[in-house]
Amino acid sequence: MQIGCSAPTSGPLIAPDSLVRIATEAEMLGFDYITVSDHVMIPKSIASRYPYSESGEFPSGAGAARLEQLTTAAFIAAATSKLRIVTSVMVVPHRPAVLTAKMLATIDYLSKGRLTLGIGAGWCKEEFEAIGAPAFENRGHITDEWMMACKELWSNDDPKFDGKYVKFSDVVFTPKPVQKSIPIWVGGESGPALRRTAKYADAWYPIGTNPQFKAGAAKLRDLTVKAGRDPKAVGLVYRVSSHPAAQPKGAVNGERKLFTGGTADYAGDIRALSDLGVTSFDFGMFGPTLAATLDNMRRFKDEVMAKVK
Repeated sequence: MQIGCSAPTSGPLIAPDSLVRIATEAEMLGFDYITVSDHVMIPKSIASRYPYSESGEFPSGAGAARLEQLTTAAFIAAATSKLRIVTSVMVVPHRPAVLTAKMLATIDYLSKGRLTLGIGAGWCKEEFEAIGAPAFENRGHITDEWMMACKELWSNDDPKFDGKYVKFSDVVFTPKPVQKSIPIWVGGESGPALRRTAKYADAWYPIGTNPQFKAGAAKLRDLTVKAGRDPKAVGLVYRVSSHPAAQPKGAVNGERKLFTGGTADYAGDIRALSDLGVTSFDFGMFGPTLAATLDNMRRFKDEVMAKVK
């Protein structure tokens, strides 16, 4: 089992010293990986519904200072030696395909093979428009094609690609990633996200306190078989945005939300989902200060990780 925690990419904890302190503490405490989130620029006015909150509102808003994801991932990689870095998640259409492939290959190469690529197609139309990304309505097709282009560049000594959105041939693309293929985890719980996972991902990476996770995992297995792949080739990983001290016990339709309540509830949920095949879990440990965040991480290690690993 792998357990991770989040690195701050927005808000008061993004100063270089704080970011390094959180990452190095995570490594010292025995967390297996650290996650880095992705927003390039948040519009002040958002009509798009955020899919991971009950209200549909984006929780951190537009006002917070924000770091760029892949630059931050490289910074963390330089400050650590064992900790894996997971993009959680990278909004694929926000960056040009070939440049993205090069940046990711570089991070993996310089980190000696410690990158995992969590991906999503994006949810905020206004952000797509603000940064000049391709049309929001085409984001699913673009995400799939750009990932196929990345895989071609990472794996082929003479890479060629002739797609609708990406074309290249007769090029040199080195160094390759240290890993034969950078692992891809697909975020989201929609039908397209599950089909994307079944088609080419290494794992499904939903977020939240979803009591329907078991049904989603079963649907994914069926889709994976239909895609001609062995279901065992597609893992299950799970992201939680908070920690026990920050999440009071809640319920949906009379059923307790996953990962709400105290440390015993968290440990129980980890064990239950492990029995369903989930191999990795990550949690948001942030407090109002650096000291509070480090304390949350230490308590989680002692009161949750020690009971499940």
